[in-house]
Amino acid sequence: MHLLVVDDEPVIRKGISRMAEQYVPAFDKVTLAENGQAALERIRAMEPDIVLTDIRMPRMDGLELCRILQEEYPHIKTVVISGYSDFGYAQKCVDYGVKHYLLKPVTKLDVHEVLARLASKKPAGYMAPSRFVEWIDRMEQHIWSLQTDELATMSGDWREYCLSANLSLAQLKELLHDCGEMLLKRFQARNFAPRPNRYYLGAGSVKEAVDAFEQELCGIRDELASMRGGNFRDPMEEAKAYIDGRLSEEITLEQVASMVGLTPTYFSSLFKKMTNETFVKYRIQKRIDRSKELLAVPHYRIIDIASEVGYDDYPHFTKTFKKLVGVTPSEFRAALGIK
Repeated sequence: MHLLVVDDEPVIRKGISRMAEQYVPAFDKVTLAENGQAALERIRAMEPDIVLTDIRMPRMDGLELCRILQEEYPHIKTVVISGYSDFGYAQKCVDYGVKHYLLKPVTKLDVHEVLARLASKKPAGYMAPSRFVEWIDRMEQHIWSLQTDELATMSGDWREYCLSANLSLAQLKELLHDCGEMLLKRFQARNFAPRPNRYYLGAGSVKEAVDAFEQELCGIRDELASMRGGNFRDPMEEAKAYIDGRLSEEITLEQVASMVGLTPTYFSSLFKKMTNETFVKYRIQKRIDRSKELLAVPHYRIIDIASEVGYDDYPHFTKTFKKLVGVTPSEFRAALGIK
């Protein structure tokens, strides 16, 4: 299990953490956060099983954190820590599903008793909406880009998550059906209408259902590849060609991502992974490379070359060129024997 301790006082935060680490059976992970905002970021990244939170904190207090948890992560068990003067305020958390409180000063016995009560209650099967949408995004992108290896890796992660989510067979079938329908709608919006088999709905076990869904994802990928007839270009090659052909324009990452059919966040991550450069750095380097080619043509004025590669601000072009090449455009041209 994973425990998150939230308190703006470093001494209290670390003290409760040490108490929790002495609890048996031991937690797989104990994470710390200094306020509600930081806690929410960690929750969205890792989804702990239990959250122990102070009530009064800067940036986002415990009451607001509990409200958000109730709306977005109702499966996470929450314990509120408060002083006697704040207890009435802390009780407002009842509306947000909080049933456990620890009064300061907190002792090891207090912490262990509340952890024992919470750890003994096995949570019902649940998958957070944010995590569900994240899985859908990954499935869509890997299939649309025909990334077989990435799809296989994602399918393995999906399998592990589904099998560890404590879902009943009926719950899992409902989840898989919702996932499949959302994928179909997304592909239809891209003018691709795959033919689903939905064999997972007739599965007799959780494992069979996950296996059948994995096969369905592969089937959709194969159908898409067949439809494209082998003429599909790698999305990164499409993106680079699009950028290279528009060096004089101020195109955005969002525009390029849309052109290749990927979300901006996923495109940015994939672009850096495949090119070892960010979108911005790649475009700057290509502009400078193109300007070097044009500088070798004697009748081109340097100020015109700057505009040709997207720099209306000539001093900025000169500064960027020298930073990347080591000399100014005039010095570069002189080195070529061109006056």
